[in-house]
Amino acid sequence: MNPALVCIPTYNERDNLEPITRAVLAADPRVDILVVDDNSPDGTGKLADELAAKEPRLRVLHREKKQGLGRAYLHAFRVALEAGYQYIIEMDADFSHDPRYLPTMLDMAQGGTELVLGSRYVSGGGTVNWGTGRKIISRGGSLYARTILGVDVRDLTGGFKCFNRRVLESIELDQVQSTGYAFQIELTYRTLKKGFTVKETPIIFEDRRVGQSKMSRKIFLEALTMVWKLRLTV
Repeated sequence: MNPALVCIPTYNERDNLEPITRAVLAADPRVDILVVDDNSPDGTGKLADELAAKEPRLRVLHREKKQGLGRAYLHAFRVALEAGYQYIIEMDADFSHDPRYLPTMLDMAQGGTELVLGSRYVSGGGTVNWGTGRKIISRGGSLYARTILGVDVRDLTGGFKCFNRRVLESIELDQVQSTGYAFQIELTYRTLKKGFTVKETPIIFEDRRVGQSKMSRKIFLEALTMVWKLRLTV
């Protein structure tokens, strides 16, 4: 078993699955992969099983139905902790999180940073193939959350993260309230409130290569209200 587990939630990601798992495994020999499939109608879960049968560094977690990104990650975290992994990494299946950043993130984690964030909004970071509206929503969401919560993290809404297991053991996963866009904000905020070290490393975030974005108006509105709940309750 390697020291790090890359958790990749999937829902209708069949076209992306084989390329992303192949790229992750090639990017860093220190990582294994857990594909977390929410019973994708397009057969993503079946393909994941076929790939895992040939690749010892790949395993699959099947869930009965789609329950939101946050629930999928929380389930994956529990599996990773039970299996004994020291570092647990969140990563999208659609190549918006480039596997080439994994070695840097894992080096930082092994060097003592307890939560490493792949950040679009620090020097050297950025986005590719985004329209003006999406840029405004993303930057505005991070600024809004940062202001309300009183933290210095530039990319609070980013979902490319590497946790030391100590963080996930300490932040009371059962109390995590968010399921969508706000999930990333909540995890980072809870990590900071527990006193762990959080550092950002620049990434270029490229819009998904295949398929459609999972962002919705409901998910965005959840984030707006959840920030205030976090400020008052965490």
